[in-house]
Amino acid sequence: MLSVPVFKMSGERAGEVQVDPEWLGGRVRPQLIKQAVVTFLDHQWQRSARTKGRADVEGSTRKLYRQKGTGNARAGMIRTPVRRGGGRTFAKRVPPHVKELPKQMRRLARDSAVLAKIKANEVLIIDNMAFGEPKTKPFAMMLKAIGANHGCVLAMEKANATVHCCGRNIADTDIRVVDELSAYEVLRRRHLVFTKPAFLRLTEAAKAGHRVLKSA
Repeated sequence: MLSVPVFKMSGERAGEVQVDPEWLGGRVRPQLIKQAVVTFLDHQWQRSARTKGRADVEGSTRKLYRQKGTGNARAGMIRTPVRRGGGRTFAKRVPPHVKELPKQMRRLARDSAVLAKIKANEVLIIDNMAFGEPKTKPFAMMLKAIGANHGCVLAMEKANATVHCCGRNIADTDIRVVDELSAYEVLRRRHLVFTKPAFLRLTEAAKAGHRVLKSA
């Protein structure tokens, strides 16, 4: 069993939570994590850069004038790249998303990344996290008290506008809903911080998914 420390917002130690590695896939899978990260980054590519080739611009495909006898250089259609208003040579064609990963593999990669963080002692749990008003200072003080002020991902059970407003201005700090975490986001920052309900939700979902994989 692995243990994850639990802290209060003041930084005081409030116990620990025991985690069975089997809940998170049993072992760290580096190749699967890499595959998930590459796929995630591929899907962040906006794919909006494109130019028009000779087949995309407007204009007739008729030959401008006959080949010989005019005294002019040979010319084809008006859409040729050498003429003003013609298409671009080697026009940019935006490829589709070529990397895909099944849902179960994405979840297993995320769980494997969480397991790697736990083994590296970079996972923390905050008990009873609450902010009365959206101010950055209490949030920053909390991160400093628990030792996560040099970059962290805070995973919550559900979206909370107050917490989001408290932490959105802090550098190298991301706030995510636990169900939307990916392997890339888990590994992106130095520390992974959970609220207690979010961590229980993650482990329950991971255990359920692991049972499905074992029975398949």
